[in-house]
Amino acid sequence: MTEREQGHEHVRVAVIGSGFGGLGAAVRLRREGITDFVVLERAGSVGGTWRDNSYPGCACDVPSHLYSFSFAPNPDWPRTFSGQEHIRAYLEHVTDVFGLRTHLRFDSEVRRMTWNAQLLRWDIETASGSLSADVVVSATGPLSDPKIPDIPGLDSFPGKVFHSARWDHDYDLTGKRVAMVGTGASAIQIVPAIQPKVGRLTLFQRTPPWVMPRVDRGISGAERWVHQRLPFTGKLRRGLLWGIRELQVQAFTKHPNELGFVEQLAKHNMARAIKDPALRAKLTPDYRIGCKRILLSSEYYPALARPNVDVVASGLREIRGNTLVAADGSAAEVDAIVFGTGFRVTDMPIAERVVGADGRTLAESWKDGMAALRGASAAGFPNWMTIIGPNTGLGNSSMILMIESQLNYMADYLRQLNVLGGRAALDARPSAVHAWNRRVQERMERTVWNTGGCTSWYLDANGRNSTIWPGTTSEFRRATRRVDLAEYEVLRAPAPAPEQPAKKTGRQTEQTEQKTGRQTDKTEATA
Repeated sequence: MTEREQGHEHVRVAVIGSGFGGLGAAVRLRREGITDFVVLERAGSVGGTWRDNSYPGCACDVPSHLYSFSFAPNPDWPRTFSGQEHIRAYLEHVTDVFGLRTHLRFDSEVRRMTWNAQLLRWDIETASGSLSADVVVSATGPLSDPKIPDIPGLDSFPGKVFHSARWDHDYDLTGKRVAMVGTGASAIQIVPAIQPKVGRLTLFQRTPPWVMPRVDRGISGAERWVHQRLPFTGKLRRGLLWGIRELQVQAFTKHPNELGFVEQLAKHNMARAIKDPALRAKLTPDYRIGCKRILLSSEYYPALARPNVDVVASGLREIRGNTLVAADGSAAEVDAIVFGTGFRVTDMPIAERVVGADGRTLAESWKDGMAALRGASAAGFPNWMTIIGPNTGLGNSSMILMIESQLNYMADYLRQLNVLGGRAALDARPSAVHAWNRRVQERMERTVWNTGGCTSWYLDANGRNSTIWPGTTSEFRRATRRVDLAEYEVLRAPAPAPEQPAKKTGRQTEQTEQKTGRQTDKTEATA
């Protein structure tokens, strides 16, 4: 009887998440001829961060034609920078065009994944049932679990509280006194969107961001017609957008001191909208541009200059009833608090639910900082790989480029397993993980993200940048084109216990089986 007939579901690959990473993995699996896979999604629809973030003004800060899959170009983008609803619709379209619906398992949040060394598989517990898989591809993404700071008194606040990624559309902000906590990418989109309707808006700003103009416009019907009839024009547009960013990244990674001119452009952008010198001083960063994420908006500064907006240049210290008290002692009475305080990026929650070969969780393995071979494989977690893993983030270009590079790596990983034949697994060698991350961190030392004089969400609790890739997207693509088997240990299923003499007890037989342990193919190969 097969495992399915016995009531146990087993698949070749289990993909976790249905955002860009998860759907991209599903498409690539089908292209590789693998149809025995499932996509486990905790919500009731696809979209990932573009499903969860539906706050007013939500949009992408990467041009539309670059923020889409190379294998699924969209000639019908309505704007040069697309809004959330259009990106989410694009992901639904990709799901349908590539026939992914039958693989999707909604409302199936993963609660536990445990490596089964005897059967060389992952045993997975989800909200909708259990299954097992030869390979797990984790595509939960770094921007999936909101982070709300632990503010004294928050629990007793009598008004409305929500995070930007969990926007309450049933709550009417009209005429309300609203506190916006945080000044990241979400906040600078929310502020101009809600400022005209709220009674008073108080912005709590720990660190001012660098903000550049957002050169957004509608894409004309004629442009869309050309892209539809002549697909190569869309590719040309994408290639141009990519090439510009590949050239720009050199300033961030190798020559941070050359960013002074860009800072002057950002200051000029601010001066045009902010005439009050005191407010301008509050909004001027004291760190190098690019150290924290550069934000794009042509509406943020004009909104802050409106008479119903107050900028508190200090973090939120405590809450007393409906009064919010900042670290500088200033206070504001509010009816609602909106947290734009980011996500759990350097301590991914999924890591707490993954139990590896030695019985430790991935979170325990990463307690000193996230580290993975080529951003994908963690030592001690065989046949488990992540999309948008450690040090695969970007500070100036499209994450879709990095995702597609990791999908290339995933595809070759599965090919290598097929070549090995039989029951086999690949476990990243600790020495290979260490060597890769040592090179990454050495390159990181001179980048603006490490030398720019700021504290950003790119850094973990130890001050180590475990988020950003310190190079170009083309360099990363070359590094992930093939799986080098010399960087992995090849695991084989334990051999069956030999036939035991009848005089041995059941207890002795069990002990003999346990002693066989995990057998390893020590033969090293090269790709």
